[in-house]
Amino acid sequence: MIHVDVKKLGRIPAGGGWRLHGREAKPSVANRHKKTKIGYDHVHSAVDDRTRLAYSEVLDDEKDTTCAAFLHRALAWFASQGVRVRRVLTDNAMVYRHGTDWGWVCAAWQVKRRFTKSGCPWTNGKAERFNRTLLNEWAYARAWTTNTARRRALDNFIRHYNTRRGHSALGGHPPASRLAA
Repeated sequence: MIHVDVKKLGRIPAGGGWRLHGREAKPSVANRHKKTKIGYDHVHSAVDDRTRLAYSEVLDDEKDTTCAAFLHRALAWFASQGVRVRRVLTDNAMVYRHGTDWGWVCAAWQVKRRFTKSGCPWTNGKAERFNRTLLNEWAYARAWTTNTARRRALDNFIRHYNTRRGHSALGGHPPASRLAA
């Protein structure tokens, strides 16, 4: 079973945001009245229940087509690692409950869909905990100067997370150590 979730992150403006320049940094006098909308990145993540292997991508939205394409790539990646996914656990977002493309991908891969109880995010705890790790060890681990730099760093973080970073639930071993077992 894999746990799937999406975490929204505010995009970083060109030249860095408040983490780089501090909260005291003010917009220029000419632009003080404007609210610059830079939008959000959506970090889609899937975490295997047994091995704790994680697969993540930064995408532009969380629409049905986007989520379904992510699930397809995640299932293919897990299969390449030797993990057979039989179930997918998600929250109760509309795209997971009623998304046509999402349903088609689940059917094509013969994956059963399971949903968390409403108001109980801890049911999807592995994905929620992974989101916290993403925030602490990747997204906010340093002050990024560009959004592109942060997005590019995700692959290295995921590789480190899966192959080197020890997990208390795995006796201090990385998730990849569970693949050989």
